[in-house]
Amino acid sequence: MGVTITGIGSHIPQGVASNSNFENSKFFNEDGSKFGQENTVIIEKFKAITGIAERRYVNKKFSTSDIAAIAAKEAIENAGIDAETIDYIIVAHNYGDVKHNTSQSDTVPSIASRVKHILKIKNPACVGYDMLFGCPGWIESMIQANAFIKAGIAKRCLVIGAETLSRVIDPHDRDSMIYSDGAGAAIVEYVDGDGGILTHNSATYAYEEANFIYFGESNNQEVSDARKYIKMYGRRIYNFALTNVPEAMKKCLDASGYDIKDLKKVLIHQANEKMDEAILIRFYELYGMKMPKGIMPMTINKLGNSSVATVPTLFDLITKGKLEGHSINKGDIIMFASVGAGMNINAMVYKS
Repeated sequence: MGVTITGIGSHIPQGVASNSNFENSKFFNEDGSKFGQENTVIIEKFKAITGIAERRYVNKKFSTSDIAAIAAKEAIENAGIDAETIDYIIVAHNYGDVKHNTSQSDTVPSIASRVKHILKIKNPACVGYDMLFGCPGWIESMIQANAFIKAGIAKRCLVIGAETLSRVIDPHDRDSMIYSDGAGAAIVEYVDGDGGILTHNSATYAYEEANFIYFGESNNQEVSDARKYIKMYGRRIYNFALTNVPEAMKKCLDASGYDIKDLKKVLIHQANEKMDEAILIRFYELYGMKMPKGIMPMTINKLGNSSVATVPTLFDLITKGKLEGHSINKGDIIMFASVGAGMNINAMVYKS
């Protein structure tokens, strides 16, 4: 039984923020002390580590639900289906709708309900709910859609990953340069044949790792409001990812019955270029191999880290021939993988 992506879409915001936009920022350490290097040095080191030269921010009039709906419409059109036939709308996000120039997150009603409203779907049997699973949320939503379809609970699902992280970043934290906005969506349904989702693997590490990514106050202690921002312990996350993600990927691939040499692409969450590369190198080392060239497509250099949106956006761009040097052909074995807040990890092997 092949639970397959039959339609894909994305929304890449038009607003481009280059690294030079941060040259006049006032960066502070977590303890409130001023950072000891010039911004030009900070930005140069940041680019070398993360690979990010620019990122995308949404139009002021849009919120997470708006761009989620835009990506959804594109996926529906790409699949050539009637939206009224969708059984489930699953929207992965982390911070809800945060409108421009506001500080409060709005998650009632759910983002999925808002997307359904924007799409003007009348069918009450089309059920919408949100997935809060950190950056791996879109992959985890795909795993749930796969389960629903295989169990006979649903025939067709709309799975979306959308985030507007530009609305929850601390301008006085160097890590704010990582985050961006975006949305990706997929129509998932049963298709006769041996393709589709083959295997998957998920894990939550919360004994010591739960707060590696968290919501905290500004690094600038002169800021008097009680607003919270996305925060992370980068070095801890890096070490955690290198220890755990390759093992999860190997477990997932081994369960599929395919050989490592059959793998054509690994679509990994666009978190940090150096970290993603280190994960893939270690993954291939588990098989006694070197990482092949061209196995790991990257968009982080231009699009930044848009959390749950990075993987479906990457798949959309490759599928539609919009990412130079990369393609996915019929029958190709590919892997989706992600790591993020929770701390959560997942991987999924897919035959196109």
